[in-house]
Amino acid sequence: MTARPNFPAEGGLAPAPVPSVAFRQAMAQVTASVHVITTARDGHRAGLTASAVTSLSDAPPMMLVCIHHDSNTLAQIEANGLFCINTLSGDDQAVAEIFAGRKGLEGEARFGVGNWTIAVTGAPVLASALNSFDCRLVDVRTMATHRIVIGEVLALGGSQDGPGLIYRNRRFGTF
Repeated sequence: MTARPNFPAEGGLAPAPVPSVAFRQAMAQVTASVHVITTARDGHRAGLTASAVTSLSDAPPMMLVCIHHDSNTLAQIEANGLFCINTLSGDDQAVAEIFAGRKGLEGEARFGVGNWTIAVTGAPVLASALNSFDCRLVDVRTMATHRIVIGEVLALGGSQDGPGLIYRNRRFGTF
C-alpha cells in the first residue's frame, strides 16, 4: 500500500504552511556537496559558495544552481552570461568560508585564497576543485527568494581525486 499525502478534500481548507524556521532546520540535516560559483568580465571576478547545485541534463549537458535574488554575484552572472561551478575538495574549506561571506571579504579580495585559472568562458576556475563545469547562461527563473540559474556546460575540468567538501548541520566536513 502506498502512502498518500494528506491533501484537503476539494473545497476544504489547505493545511497551514510549514514555518520557515522549521524548514531551514530540516534542510540543515540534508548533506550537500559544496561548490564555489564564479563569473568574470573585463577583469572583474565574483563568486559565492553554493550547495543548491545539480545536473539538469546530459544531452546537452546542463547544470542548475539556485542563488538568492539579492546576490551581487547573481547580478554579475546575469550580466556576463557565464559562470563556472567549482566542486570543492575536502582541502578547500577556507575557500568555501571566504566565498560564503564568513571572513568579511568581498569581490576580488575573495580570490586571494587558492590557485585560480581561467576557463574557456573566461570564468575563474579553482585549480584544486574536484571538478569544474564551465557554463554559458541559458535561462534564469525566479522562484520565491531565489533565482534558478541554468547553464549549458561548455567545458569540464578538475577530476581531482580525494574527499569532497560537504555541508551538513551548518558545518563543513569531508566525505
